[in-house]
Amino acid sequence: MTKIIFMGTPAFSVPVLDGLIDSGYDILAVVTQPDRAVGRKKEIKMTPVKEAALQHQLPVYQPEKLSGSPEMAELMGLGADMIVTAAFGQFLPEKLLQSVKHAVNVHASLLPKYRGGAPVHYAIINGDEQAGVTIMEMVKKMDAGDMISQKAIPITDADNVGTMFDKLSMVGRELLLATLPDYLAGKLSPEPQDEDQVTFSPNIAPEAEKISWQSTARDVANQVRGMSPWPVAHTIWQGARFKLHDVSVVDGSGRPGQVIDRTKKTLVIATEKGAVSLHIVQPAGKPKMSIQDFLNGLGKTINIGDQFE
Repeated sequence: MTKIIFMGTPAFSVPVLDGLIDSGYDILAVVTQPDRAVGRKKEIKMTPVKEAALQHQLPVYQPEKLSGSPEMAELMGLGADMIVTAAFGQFLPEKLLQSVKHAVNVHASLLPKYRGGAPVHYAIINGDEQAGVTIMEMVKKMDAGDMISQKAIPITDADNVGTMFDKLSMVGRELLLATLPDYLAGKLSPEPQDEDQVTFSPNIAPEAEKISWQSTARDVANQVRGMSPWPVAHTIWQGARFKLHDVSVVDGSGRPGQVIDRTKKTLVIATEKGAVSLHIVQPAGKPKMSIQDFLNGLGKTINIGDQFE
């Protein structure tokens, strides 16, 4: 059976790892990002892939930087046939790639569109009708290897980054498992990417998280969906950050950012074209809450004509 070193970090990677184990591949080691402090309490947490690997009693490696590390030298000595990565979060040194017969990546976009670390976010923010997964060969240049297989799925209005990651992780698992036997047998011919069609999806910059009310209602809604559940889009209310987790496009007009409708259960904000109704919000320093709970509490003084920045 093919001997594999698996590299991944977030929840997206776990079904892929589980699928390889369930299919009988010999997982020699799992490489993931180091444990990090998360949340307000800065509690040290393992990555989802580390938790899964430990459940399967697999050896785990967590180098801060893989290149030149003692861990990399040890991995190269394991005698693996191939490396499989899925949202690992680090570049793989060429020396490591050349130490195995095959190295493939499960990338959550329809390459050559959206190379980089946030392809699902950009697909939703840009209003794409579909997203997908590409199984690709790994090369030194980021997400630039030849494509082995690809599968697309629709993005619905109900989807956000969280739901699409859940769907695409399962697509990636099934596509990888369907691809590997023929690929390893030399029956598939990977296809080079069309460099003229390449686009990039860099990690979301903090300044990109702020809502521009001068956008259309559809663009605002896409931005909110494309940043939920992380990093979360925000606007400014009473001088403080006010996060938006869920909104919908509705009819209405007014000055961009202005409250144009307010009941005990609804709050509607005008954009440059159309309006959005807020559903799940998070005032500064508070947990996220329904708009009804906000309007009955912290937001009880908010009125039609008030302005979000």
